[in-house]
Amino acid sequence: MTLSERNVFFRTAIAFCAISTLLTLGISYLVVPAYKTIGENTRRPVDIVQFFLGHLLKSNYFAVHISLAALVIFSLVVLFLILSFFEQTSTPEILYISFFIFSFSFEIIRLVLPLHLIYTIPSFYLLVLMRVLLFARYFGIFSIVAASLCAAGFEVQMTRNMILIIIAAALIIIIGVPIDTQSWDTSLNIIYGFSTIFRVIEAAAFLTAVISFFIAANVRGSVEYIYIGIGVMFAFIGRHFLLYFDNWAGPIPGIIMLSFGTWLACSKLHRIYLWM
Repeated sequence: MTLSERNVFFRTAIAFCAISTLLTLGISYLVVPAYKTIGENTRRPVDIVQFFLGHLLKSNYFAVHISLAALVIFSLVVLFLILSFFEQTSTPEILYISFFIFSFSFEIIRLVLPLHLIYTIPSFYLLVLMRVLLFARYFGIFSIVAASLCAAGFEVQMTRNMILIIIAAALIIIIGVPIDTQSWDTSLNIIYGFSTIFRVIEAAAFLTAVISFFIAANVRGSVEYIYIGIGVMFAFIGRHFLLYFDNWAGPIPGIIMLSFGTWLACSKLHRIYLWM
């Protein structure tokens, strides 16, 4: 992929994120007042940290709404900054990192669940949209792994093939997973089958990405890749807070860790290629 083709993607993604942000603001006007009338959902996210916090903090749909809205706005702001700082810099890894950031704009789909309670959206559309959301999430996760492999020495000439592999892997997951459109938890995440297995996949991808960036530090002889690995670690943790927490422990720590991790990874990556 040439530099100009990559920049075209950046601009297209920014336009999509801008539309997603505007839609989030518009839908918020409809669903936020409805949170007070939504009945209490006893099904809370299955997570170790969430399990302990659940005994201390009650679920709060307003906190969840802020988390998903923050992700959508974050994707727009960060992609704009990436284009500004990397427009003339040929950096193979930044394309995959931008995929990861771009995937956050699809979190607007979670707002379909409260909308469904207001307007009774047909289950077919819920099913399609939730599969799109799952695809975006795993496409983003696998993209970070691709970025780390690229840093560790993967051939840059195979960019298009790598993108096709990422798409195929995400499609395999979302096509085969059973989704219950009538059941969701208090973080506005739909309930789907084999969730434990997919959490393991996420954890494995997270570890692979971080370790690969550490390996890249040795292969490339640059300590900056260690900081990039640390940044990815913070970004993943922040993402997890914003996706799966159903209380006020999610939005503030989540956006801080996601922002810090993304800044650390991108700034160090820019410094590496600035002198090449």
